[in-house]
Amino acid sequence: MAPPSPAISVAMSVYNGAAFLVPAIESVLAQTFADFEFLILDDGSTDHTRAIAEGFAARDARIRVVSRANRGLVASLNELFALARAPIVARFDADDICHAERLARQHAFLMAHPGHGLVGAATRYINSAGRLAANAPVVRPCDHDGIVSNLEDGPNLCHSVVMVRRDLVRTAGGYRSAYTHAEDQDLWLRLSRMTRLHNLPECLLDYRISPGQVSSRHMITQARHSAIAWLAHRAVMAGGTDPTDGLAALPETDALDALLGTGSAAYVRRRVVARALYAPEALAAEGWDALLGHIADAGASADLWRVAARMLRAGRPLQAARTALQLALQPARYATGNAA
Repeated sequence: MAPPSPAISVAMSVYNGAAFLVPAIESVLAQTFADFEFLILDDGSTDHTRAIAEGFAARDARIRVVSRANRGLVASLNELFALARAPIVARFDADDICHAERLARQHAFLMAHPGHGLVGAATRYINSAGRLAANAPVVRPCDHDGIVSNLEDGPNLCHSVVMVRRDLVRTAGGYRSAYTHAEDQDLWLRLSRMTRLHNLPECLLDYRISPGQVSSRHMITQARHSAIAWLAHRAVMAGGTDPTDGLAALPETDALDALLGTGSAAYVRRRVVARALYAPEALAAEGWDALLGHIADAGASADLWRVAARMLRAGRPLQAARTALQLALQPARYATGNAA
């Protein structure tokens, strides 16, 4: 006879996460809510990830380890939702720390609120050493209306502390590979049209920040894809269909007006530059085309002149000079204000 299904499936995808994996796993096993399975998908790691995960699995039958060749995060997340036996899935990342009451608090909320399909929570930052970081906490709206009204800007939901009804994610089509590095934001937008969302105000997760994390390494792509996801969501809310549905990859920015409507390319460039205003090296590299395009779209502004100065201080003199030249050639359409 097959064992009864657990109440919760904790879903973790790991790629070369050995450095922080032990405390992450221990924080799940220390939960006060014990009726869960813990799915750990080793996405082709070349470090000791698999050995660590299998060592824990040998001691705790709730852990199931899947190890295979690298396929990337989106494929891994969809595989985890397919493997989940529980009706509720708790997402978790391999470098974070769950507080002991996390599963209990979130599960209780979903059981008491059947009209809600997803619940997040407040988080605090820790550094690579596991100590509380000096970063100011992210203030997230808690109720559905507050989350929905801020979905364009975010951050509204921390992916690593989301608990969601499994079948809703499957019905929504899962994570979409076209939205690499913004696959979670794209999913939240689609789920917001299907169910109610909520954030618990209490802190239930320590979120580890480090220079190598996705939000740092792939800032430009993440900002670009998040902006396109918003435009696709807006098209659906206006009574149409999602123009990006079924795409294996999103078009280049210059092609977005044809897909999403006039002004879409300028909107995406503006959002990218706004996200990277204080990341001059990102704008000087992956974000270079977006920056020059945004200058042509919007004209000169105080914020964009400051971008040129930051590039110079960051050791990018050629890009700083080119940015300054482009700004000098543009009319000053506004004297101050955000690049966004």
